[in-house]
Amino acid sequence: MMDGIAALGILAKERGDAVVVTHMSTGHDWSKVSTRGELDLNLSGAMGKASSFGLGMALARPDVKVWVFDGDGSLLMNLGSLVTVGAMAPRNMVHFVYENDAYDTTGGQPTPGAGRMDFAAIARGAGYARAFSFESLEDLQNRVKEVLAGDGPTLVVLKVPSGGRRPPAGLPRAAESFAHIRELLAQRVAR
Repeated sequence: MMDGIAALGILAKERGDAVVVTHMSTGHDWSKVSTRGELDLNLSGAMGKASSFGLGMALARPDVKVWVFDGDGSLLMNLGSLVTVGAMAPRNMVHFVYENDAYDTTGGQPTPGAGRMDFAAIARGAGYARAFSFESLEDLQNRVKEVLAGDGPTLVVLKVPSGGRRPPAGLPRAAESFAHIRELLAQRVAR
């Protein structure tokens, strides 16, 4: 397993102009490494919906790279989204999954299938163009350019330890993010 914030730090250095959709634990951790807050969309309070929202963004703006940071517990709540993403095949979408086998935002309870799930295999079977799984920072660092260079949809599993966290205070709730989302889309359209 690797430190989640360190893994996100590696990705943040390669981000460029990608719009990043986060929620729950990933939103808390991404906020510590992101240097492009104006392109970050936190959907805290919308558990299970980051992949669906990211798909909509990727389809609406095929000229923009869209990264989705999901948690394994959240993705399990909306596992069918993998089939929808695979069928719609957005080439500009990279879907990252924090796999820690726990519901961190409610205290670290184990997720169903903890230790037995293979999200990369499920994504490939659902039609994702590419899928990767990383357990070490060194492996992620060595392959990050390869992962981000190809056409998507791409799923990237990041094996991280559970922090047993509760919902972090101070992150905007989904409803508070909608004004920011509309503004971001309007700015992109105006270009």
